[in-house]
Amino acid sequence: QVQLVESGGGLVQPGGSLRLSCAASGSIFRINAMGWYRQAPGKQRELVATITGGGTTTYADSVKYRFTISRDNARNTVYLKMDSLKPEDTAVYYCNAVIDLTQYWGQGTQVTVSS
Repeated sequence: QVQLVESGGGLVQPGGSLRLSCAASGSIFRINAMGWYRQAPGKQRELVATITGGGTTTYADSVKYRFTISRDNARNTVYLKMDSLKPEDTAVYYCNAVIDLTQYWGQGTQVTVSS
């Protein structure tokens, strides 16, 4: 009964900012890692950023220096701060988590970058 719920998506202008949140709930012993993927219509889902329980982060080259991933272990929540947004960032963003060595996906939240 583990569930991931994303929030924070919306419509922003190029150069704007958004912060996405993903909260995990249910039967959780350990969150091993959390991350964000995104998928644009007609394209494959791609990795955006990940963070391990030890705080090690990874980023896709396309978002490096613009996006920042962080987590709040007390709230079982991961965040994605997105700055200097570009139209090519438009996609559905999906939260992903490895919880007790099992992978889970959120429902997705729409991010649209357009003038």
